[in-house]
Amino acid sequence: MRTLILIFSAACLLSLSSCATRVVTRPATVTVVKTPPKHYKIVKVKGKRYYFWNGKHYKKTRKGYVVVRV
Repeated sequence: MRTLILIFSAACLLSLSSCATRVVTRPATVTVVKTPPKHYKIVKVKGKRYYFWNGKHYKKTRKGYVVVRV
């Protein structure tokens, strides 16, 4: 009788669904500009150097200039 109860309780525990949900994130689209225009400005924000033009801040990387939020 005891083994029957243990088997029944194990089956009940295995059949319960999980409360966890799966979260899928998509990679953000990254805008890379190879060369900045002639009228860019260098801006320092919190000690870091950013390039500003066209109303957006860019950070210099190996592949070019990437749009960032400041």
